[in-house]
Amino acid sequence: MNLKGRNKVDPSFNMSSMTDIVFLLLIFFMLTSTLVTVSAIDVLLPKAGGKTENNTSVAVTVTDKSSFYIDKTKVSNSNLEREILSKVGADKRKTVVIRGDQNVPYKNVMKVIDIANRNKLKMILAVKGK
Repeated sequence: MNLKGRNKVDPSFNMSSMTDIVFLLLIFFMLTSTLVTVSAIDVLLPKAGGKTENNTSVAVTVTDKSSFYIDKTKVSNSNLEREILSKVGADKRKTVVIRGDQNVPYKNVMKVIDIANRNKLKMILAVKGK
């Protein structure tokens, strides 16, 4: 009596499907790595001036003489927070664009940042492009 099985399993492994997967992963990571860029803030801030054309932002400018302007309107140091909040509005959807001169003391820019943080406003630091 011969009880051998007719179907023999081949123990060798086919590597062609594995290499396809490796090449697809390689292509995927090569493509996605080119889309990721690290953005750093330029330390040379632009000169003060200019009104933004975007209606969803409020420009707060700090000059080198420590004067505060909101959209080309001079604002006193004591009224700065109230004027920013009145320009942003109740819905707080507008973004505060902070335009500080490169020679302005750091504490004056931080004052505007603190106002935006305290009131949970979105803010952007304007820098000069390359």
